[in-house]
Amino acid sequence: MVTTNTLDNTPGVRQSTIGPILIIGVMFFVFGFVTWINSILIPYFKIACELTHFQSYLVAFAFYISYLVMSMPASILLKRVGFKRGMMVGFFIMSLGALLFVPAAYTRTYSLFLMGLFTIGTGLAVLQTASNPYVTILGPIERAAQRISIMGICNKTAGIVAPLLFAAVILRASDAELFKQLPLMAPGDRSVALDELIRRVMVPYACVSVVLFGLGLFIRFSSLPEIDTEQENEEIFSANSGKTSVLQFPHLVLGALAIFFHVGSQVIAIDTVIGYASSMGVSLLEAKGFPSYILFATICGYVIGIVTIPRFIQQVNALRICTLLGVLFSLGILFAPGSLTLFNHSMNLSFWFLVSLGLPNSLVWAGIWPLALARLGRFTKAGGSLMIMGLCGNAIMPLVYGYFADSFSLRQAYWVLLPCYLYLLFYAVYGHKLKSWR
Repeated sequence: MVTTNTLDNTPGVRQSTIGPILIIGVMFFVFGFVTWINSILIPYFKIACELTHFQSYLVAFAFYISYLVMSMPASILLKRVGFKRGMMVGFFIMSLGALLFVPAAYTRTYSLFLMGLFTIGTGLAVLQTASNPYVTILGPIERAAQRISIMGICNKTAGIVAPLLFAAVILRASDAELFKQLPLMAPGDRSVALDELIRRVMVPYACVSVVLFGLGLFIRFSSLPEIDTEQENEEIFSANSGKTSVLQFPHLVLGALAIFFHVGSQVIAIDTVIGYASSMGVSLLEAKGFPSYILFATICGYVIGIVTIPRFIQQVNALRICTLLGVLFSLGILFAPGSLTLFNHSMNLSFWFLVSLGLPNSLVWAGIWPLALARLGRFTKAGGSLMIMGLCGNAIMPLVYGYFADSFSLRQAYWVLLPCYLYLLFYAVYGHKLKSWR
């Protein structure tokens, strides 16, 4: 088994990481494409399946709750078959989930769509459990945030492309008028129109299924090296000798909770921006590109991280700056008065603070992972699965937002962001330093 430098956990021969990083970069592009398409699936399903705000956010819930349910089984799978074969299995599961969209669309059965999304999420849980620790331990710890930022660019670039491509393939220029006429139609005519609308996803998702299956085969026969995380150097072995569970690492457990709040706040921003714009009178066809604005801001943050970490700023200090900005921008969403015109859109200033959240969100993920996985040694795979369980924040936080949006208003529902960023600031300043629960 090939070994590489890994968080000072694993002794081994230093090898070139360029090839593996390119392969993992392709994987992160796929993650982003499949994940961020939810930002337009949510309003699309809301119309086509006649859902409430709360019901429409079950898209995110079904997709991301799989991370909570399947991350530990994914860890067991990776221990048995290794990182590489585990990634292959993850792609195959995702392929099956995408294929379920065909019968779901044909019958306009929302529960079957949710099952397909859960299956895709299950495959992603396996892939994320493997790939995130893999890229974190692939080289020197002080450059982990830099490598993760590169992966983030791949992920968020796909996030920009996916909603726009989905809209180009699925939506038509005449749909704006169709959406206005739907509530006025007779039940029979409306059912026929909605059936035609939802069946447009059949061919795209069938193609996605084929691509995902092919990627699984590609990973299986690629030159991606295996990494041994079971070996420990003397210092790590001595520190971990009395430990039997990942729950005995406070910096890891608190890091998993930080991931929960980070991804939850991030997906709220991206998946609600179209709905928030619609509340200001902007049509779905016009608003379809707004998630891309957030993701572009995130990519700008990644580029800043790649250039500055660790040459000009330590990754932990970058994390502190980003979490503080998250707190300030959240307050801007809630309280900023007036309006501002950018990119030919005249919007309430709170909308632009929501878009700007993409910038501080960029380096939070990259900052948390190396801090949380430090000095885990043989617990690295299990630690990675615990971190991935934190991704269920993507499932739970949008539902919390949706509940408050239905109960109060879309803008007031953004209060849920503030405790998220306050906790992230706590972890960046103090939480990651805890080595014992005593």
